[in-house]
Amino acid sequence: MKAKDILNKVIKKEISVKEVVQRYLSNIQKQNSFYNAFITVFDEDFINKQIERSQKMIQEGNFSPVVGLPVAIKDNINVKGFPTTCASNILKNYISPYNATVVEKLYSAGAIIVGKTNLDEFAMGSSNENSFFGPVKNPLNPKLVPGGSSGGSAVAVASDMVTLSLGSDTGGSIRLPAAFCGIYGIKPTYGVVSRYGLVAFASSLDQIGAFSKYSEDLALIMQVISGYDPYDSTSSKDFIPDFIDESFNIKLSIKDLTNIKIGFPSKIVNDSAVEDIIKNSITELLLLLEKNGSIIKEIDFPYLEYSIPTYYIIATSEASSNLARYDGVRYGLRVEAQDLRTMIKKTRGEGFGLEVKRRILTGTFCLSSGYYDAYYKKALQVRNLIKKDFENIFKEVDFIIIPTSPTLPWKIGEKINDPIKMYLSDIYTVSINLAGLPSINIPYYNDYFPVGIQIISNYFTESDLLSISFLIENLTK
Repeated sequence: MKAKDILNKVIKKEISVKEVVQRYLSNIQKQNSFYNAFITVFDEDFINKQIERSQKMIQEGNFSPVVGLPVAIKDNINVKGFPTTCASNILKNYISPYNATVVEKLYSAGAIIVGKTNLDEFAMGSSNENSFFGPVKNPLNPKLVPGGSSGGSAVAVASDMVTLSLGSDTGGSIRLPAAFCGIYGIKPTYGVVSRYGLVAFASSLDQIGAFSKYSEDLALIMQVISGYDPYDSTSSKDFIPDFIDESFNIKLSIKDLTNIKIGFPSKIVNDSAVEDIIKNSITELLLLLEKNGSIIKEIDFPYLEYSIPTYYIIATSEASSNLARYDGVRYGLRVEAQDLRTMIKKTRGEGFGLEVKRRILTGTFCLSSGYYDAYYKKALQVRNLIKKDFENIFKEVDFIIIPTSPTLPWKIGEKINDPIKMYLSDIYTVSINLAGLPSINIPYYNDYFPVGIQIISNYFTESDLLSISFLIENLTK
C-alpha cells in the first residue's frame, strides 16, 4: 500500500496506528537479519510511547501528513537517547544527546520512528559495503549491492520494513540506492531541509532527503521535514513547503506534460560507459514524454567531465576537517596508550575503516601547504563553473533528464578493492550536489531490472520536481 493510503485508513480509524506499526515491525523482524538494513531497531517501550502520542493526535483530530506512519532514519542523523554510529567503529557506543531538526519535526507530526539504518561509514561510499556492521543486501537481488551511502534506508523502504525513510546525499547517496533498489529518492535544494543534527561529512554538499515507493508519498514527508531552521545557518528563510493539499493529496504545480521543456544531453547517454539497458530506458521515456506534448531539447554540459575530480577534492578536504574531531579525547572510541599522540593515532587507526582513512588522507593532502591552491582552490573555481553551466541550461529548459548511474547494481565485492571504479558510479550525481540543485530518482521498469532515471530542476522548485515525477509515474504505470 501507498503511505498515503495507510494514512487515510489511520485517519478514518479503519486501522489503528498500533496495527500498522506492528505489521511493519513484523517485517523488520523477519527480514532485517538477512538484508542488514537496520543497525538499531528501537525498543518496544519507546515505540509504544510514539504510538500512543500518534493515536492521541488522531483522536483529537490533529492530523498531519505522516501521522501514524513508520519511518526509518539513516544512522548519521541524531535521535536523542539512541546510538548514532555512522556505521563506524569509532562511534559504535556513542549515544546522541539531542534530536536532529528533521527528527523533531517527524515526532511533532506523529510519525513513528522505528530505528536507525545502515550506511557506508560516515556516508563515504556508493555500495553500502563500507560499514562496520557489514554490507546491506539489495532486496531485488541479494547478491547485488543496494547502492550507497544510504543503502539501509533505501532497502528498508524497498523491502516493506517501513513506509518512508530519511537518508543523506553528499554526492548521490540518496539517488543511487533509490536507483539500485527500484524506488523514489529525492535530494532537495541545499538549504531546503535543515542539516542540524546530521553528522557532517562534507558540509557544503551534505543534504537530508527522503525515500518512498511513490511520488505522492515523498510529498508527504517533504512537507514535514522542509522549511527554515534557525539552528542551521545554511537553511533558507525564503522557502515555504507547499507540496500537498488539505486532504494530503500531492499539489500539482504542473498539471500535464504539454509544452514542458526537457533538456537531454545525448553526449552523456551515448557514452560507452553507460549500459545499453539504461540508454534504451531513457530513450523510451523521452519518446513517451514527447508523444505526450513535452519538448525535448538537446543540451550540453561543458564542465561535466570535471565533476568527479572536483567533487572528490572538495568532499575529501571537508571530510578531513570535519573528522578531525574524532580523536579519542572528547567522545567516541578511545584506545589507551602511554601518551596523547599515540592514543590519538591508535584510536583513529582502529576506529576508522579503510575508505574513511583514504578520504581523510586525500583531503589532508589537498589542504596542505603548497597544494591548497593547486587542488582545493582550483576545485572551488571549477565548482563555480559547473554551477554556471546549470544556471545557463535552466534559462532554456524546465528539467534535465540524465541517468542516475551509468550501470545497474554490481555484485557485492565486485568493486570494493577498486576505489576509482566505485567513484565513477557517481559521475552523474555529484555535479548536482556541487551546484546545490534539487534532483529526484525515478524507477523506470522494464522486463529485466528497474533503471534509475534522474530528473533535475532549478533551485527551490521541489514542487515542480515532485509534480513531474508523479505525472511520469502515472504515465508509465
